[in-house]
Amino acid sequence: MARKFQELESKMSAESIARSDEKAKTLKKEMALNELRAAMEITQEHLAGLLHVNQAAISKLERRTDMYVSTLGNFVRAMGGQLEVTARFPEGTVRIKQFRDLKARRTGRPAKTARD
Repeated sequence: MARKFQELESKMSAESIARSDEKAKTLKKEMALNELRAAMEITQEHLAGLLHVNQAAISKLERRTDMYVSTLGNFVRAMGGQLEVTARFPEGTVRIKQFRDLKARRTGRPAKTARD
């Protein structure tokens, strides 16, 4: 029989709960596309409708390890997010800005920024 998480947690030590919470935070910072979509409670069918493709295309996209930045950006935007590309070096992190304007280049309209 399945038990509620609260039942299990009530029997855990404070240290175990803290370790569990820290592990959950770490896992939430890094997800595959299918995990992110599921965590946001968005179905493949719904996302397919937003992107004007069929459900099988979403399934295939979620399994890909290589894709265009614009494809990934469209996927993230359809879920309500914004894609940012960063490069990490020992000296620091740099946000790569040329990809944020992909839609503007295709449509000829300026890209909206967080300030717009």
